[in-house]
Amino acid sequence: MEFLHWSCQDVAHWIESIGFPQYKACFTENFITGRKLIHVSCITLPRLGITDFQHMKTISARVGELLRVSEPRWSRSIADPPHDDLTGFLKMKSRTGQKTDSLTYEQFLINKSK
Repeated sequence: MEFLHWSCQDVAHWIESIGFPQYKACFTENFITGRKLIHVSCITLPRLGITDFQHMKTISARVGELLRVSEPRWSRSIADPPHDDLTGFLKMKSRTGQKTDSLTYEQFLINKSK
């Protein structure tokens, strides 16, 4: 999960590498680091200045591929968990602090089952 250590510039370079150089500033000006990518979706992209729907869908899909997570199905039952363990871990890692910095996926799974 190398992307968790990406700076804003690393994220901007990645956005450029997937074919969207015009949005590099959207990510750097909004301080989107690798840790914050878990929050990037079709819902949040307009707040970053990205409003082209096709671009939003593509970027969201590519973020999901990078993070190996998927957005919850809109048709899911409200009784189903809203996301899988990996998504929960990445949302936890998007925060800052010494405890979060040292948290591993294995520790997250152990703490979750308690």
